[in-house]
Amino acid sequence: MAMTAVSGRWSLAVIDKNISEFDINARHPSPAPQQQAPKKRMTDHLLTRPRRGSIADMQLCGPPRRLTKSEALAVERIRPGQHPGHVSELQIWHPTTTKTPKRETIPVIHATRTQRTFRLPDIVDADYNLHPLLDCNQFYYSLFLLRAQTRRELFIGNCYAVDPRRAVARFRAVAAVVLKGKPRFADFSLLPDGWGANVKPWLEALGPAYPCLERICLKRMTVTDDDLGLVARSFPGFQELSLVCCDGFSTLGLAVIAEGCRHLRVLDLIEDYVDQEDEAVDWISKFPVSNTSLESLMFDCVGAPFNFEALEALVARSPSLRRLRVNHHVSVEQLRRLMARAPQLTHLGTGAFRPEAPQGEGMSVSELAPSFAASTSIVCLSGFQEVNPEYLPAIYPVCGNLTSLNVSFASLTAEDLTPVIRQCHKLQTFWVGPYSYLFAMVLDTVGDEGLRAVAETCSDLRELRVFPLDATEDSDGSVSDVGLQAISEGCRKLESILYFCQRMTNAAVVAMSNNCPDLVVFRLCIMGRHRPDRITGEPMDDGFGAIVKNCKKLTRLSVSGLLTDKAFAYIGQYGKLIKTLSLAFSGNSDLSLQFLFEGCTRLQKLEVRDSPFSDRGLLCGLDYFYNMRFLWMNSCRLTMRGCREVAQRMPNLVVEVMEEQNEDKVETETVDKLYLYRSLAGPRGDAPPLVKIL
Repeated sequence: MAMTAVSGRWSLAVIDKNISEFDINARHPSPAPQQQAPKKRMTDHLLTRPRRGSIADMQLCGPPRRLTKSEALAVERIRPGQHPGHVSELQIWHPTTTKTPKRETIPVIHATRTQRTFRLPDIVDADYNLHPLLDCNQFYYSLFLLRAQTRRELFIGNCYAVDPRRAVARFRAVAAVVLKGKPRFADFSLLPDGWGANVKPWLEALGPAYPCLERICLKRMTVTDDDLGLVARSFPGFQELSLVCCDGFSTLGLAVIAEGCRHLRVLDLIEDYVDQEDEAVDWISKFPVSNTSLESLMFDCVGAPFNFEALEALVARSPSLRRLRVNHHVSVEQLRRLMARAPQLTHLGTGAFRPEAPQGEGMSVSELAPSFAASTSIVCLSGFQEVNPEYLPAIYPVCGNLTSLNVSFASLTAEDLTPVIRQCHKLQTFWVGPYSYLFAMVLDTVGDEGLRAVAETCSDLRELRVFPLDATEDSDGSVSDVGLQAISEGCRKLESILYFCQRMTNAAVVAMSNNCPDLVVFRLCIMGRHRPDRITGEPMDDGFGAIVKNCKKLTRLSVSGLLTDKAFAYIGQYGKLIKTLSLAFSGNSDLSLQFLFEGCTRLQKLEVRDSPFSDRGLLCGLDYFYNMRFLWMNSCRLTMRGCREVAQRMPNLVVEVMEEQNEDKVETETVDKLYLYRSLAGPRGDAPPLVKIL
């Protein structure tokens, strides 16, 4: 298959199926020195309108036409693959304004000479969604066929957006699946019990279609023990399982995975809600004795006790183990034994980080410190779930190499944490996980003084998250605009920030926009309703306006505090790249939503809570909902009438209305929670009684 570029767009052309290696000079304005003259069989018909039904020269826009010399793209060589009849890559030439054209090599995942078309990897934007083929032109249809043959990873951002059978029928060579279920507000207990997002229908479709599936990543899905057993039985070569914020399973299901997936390399359980059992299963002991391929084991969210001797033996026979995060049942004495068994660890979750014996009788700091000094490969440190601050000096020997530190589960004050931060001169990640950039996640107990220490030490900070110890509106948070301004002045490479506080000023937010222009994510959560600038008493309009105006790369924004329509006019005018927008306790009229819908042309996710928006504001988005992934609104001024109108006028959207628990079963016209999303599968059939689909 040759490719042509028409005005920067891709087009396709069929090449003789019997050709295995050749050189082509396809109307190139400046032939490369090594190019040969075009062979007779490669004639101009490759650059003209193809025969009906073939995949050739399908332009993205406009009718097919003959290409000019400046538009031609030459295929220099098709390199044979390792197996007979296969090719491994295409070498193509891009026409440029200079005399020397640009060469690009496109790898071919799997292609044979006997096929009419070659199977190429993705050549368009990665943000690809499952749209109906009926509305696509021939080029898109041809491109979809190519993608279906080659896609190795399937990402579904909403498990209800497409029927599982339709997805597996289109993509037939998938080896990895990433699947998301409930909306993010499930983390705040805003969804009714049993809302849905069960993984079973997906597993029943994936099993027969992808017997060679190697990796599954689930986020906010309901996963039962039977589902985990289905995974172990359906995929003989299964290697990686990641469950993030999932619920519904217990240690019994983990035992089935450990015993049945004999090639398991990764088992990551991150912030899951594991069912409590009267008698936990010894799931760690179920890993086969022959298993030596384990690379990552994270189970700090599993609250049940386990067999430590079995874990120690598993770690000892896993030389490839790089990431280990244990739960709070592991003491510092046991942690030292694990570190001695696995000196190659790069990511370590410490567990409780306290001694087994009563205070004053356990291991001393001087006994624990050599274990960290010997672990020279550790770059990521987390855990500290029941930390004894007296043991923190034991980690000093490894702090100099740390690029990641997560203390989000530790009750530490600024006095406890500051000496640790002062040791972390290479810090690039203050968070658990294999990231390549700095990510700090701390509780607001560190205070503004602790954030000053971060700003003075971590000049390469890229991402910061400060969560509240008490998320109620009337709590007294220890971080404020003072800490935010210190971070902006000391960490000018910052790209992402999530900041919970009680007090803020426009001046601090403006300083952040000026000092950190590379911000991609800015999430400022001012707890409390309609909080103004704490010094001037003015709305926070100018602060957020400066963020969207000065931070040209911004794609995610969360706003709160006292905001008027002026702030949303700024967001609509300057936030052209914003894809995810969260609003809380903000806005003063429906005009705010109109500014957002009309201005934020790339908006994919919109989350609104506790804001004075009515049906009129909702209906402003009728022309934009089809381009969005979802809309969530709760505690606004919506009515059932407005939601029904959206459902009637946009039949390809699923409009879910969630009711509050009402013992009297009295129907009300007001809507407390609205979840609107696009779907190719139509309304789901597993909605609980409290969820009404319009």
